[in-house]
Parts: sequence; C-alpha cells; structure tokens
Amino acid sequence: MLCNQKNVVGGFTLIEVMIVVVIIGILASIAYPSYIDYVTRSNRSEAHAALMKVANLQEQYYLDNREYAETLTDLGLSSSPYETEHGYYKVSSVGVDNFELSAVPQGSQASRDTKCGTITLTETGEKGPSAECWK
Repeated sequence: MLCNQKNVVGGFTLIEVMIVVVIIGILASIAYPSYIDYVTRSNRSEAHAALMKVANLQEQYYLDNREYAETLTDLGLSSSPYETEHGYYKVSSVGVDNFELSAVPQGSQASRDTKCGTITLTETGEKGPSAECWK
C-alpha cells in the first residue's frame, strides 16, 4: 500500500524576510540621527570641562600675578591652543586684563555640531554662544 505523503519543510518566505528588513530599516532611520545627536551633545561636555579647567588656571594665575596669562603655556598647559583629551576641541585664550576662552570644534565634531560651533567662556562667567550649548 502506498501512502501519498508530502514533505513539509519549515522556513521563511522571501516576503516575510523582506518585511523584517523593512522594519529594521525604519527603526534604524529613526534611531541613528538621535544617536548622532546624543554623541554630539556628549562630546560638547569635553569642551565644557576644558573651558572650566583653563578658566580655573587663569584665575589662579591672576591671584599670583595680578593679570591673566597671555598664552596657555604660561598656565602650564602643553600647547597653545590646548587640545582636549579626545581631540574634539582646541581651546584658546585671549586677553591680559580680562580673558575670553574659546573651544573650537575639530574633525567630525566640527561638521556635526553646526548648532553651537565655537563655545566661549569669559572671566565674568558669561557662556556662549547660547545657554542651550551649555546643557
């Protein structure tokens, strides 16, 4: 007696696989820009830390010499302009009677952070270019 049996093979159809690929693509297109924005904002914290460090050194120099340092090497930093730890910013200082510190974005940070660009700090504590850039 012969039985007519069908072999059933489990698996996915091409349509099912394509639907999954489309869903992953949609999720990635939403998540990637948010991720890049987060990385850009977190890299800004390196500029904030460097500006605060240099401002503190300037104030210490002022207490000792009754004027602010002309160059960052006078403050004991290795170079002028001073490059931050990961190289996302270069910090420079201008002034003797007062000072304005500037953190200029470098490399990929410069192209990503078009919203804030150069971040500044003065001896009076004025922060630029906007309060949003210091969050």
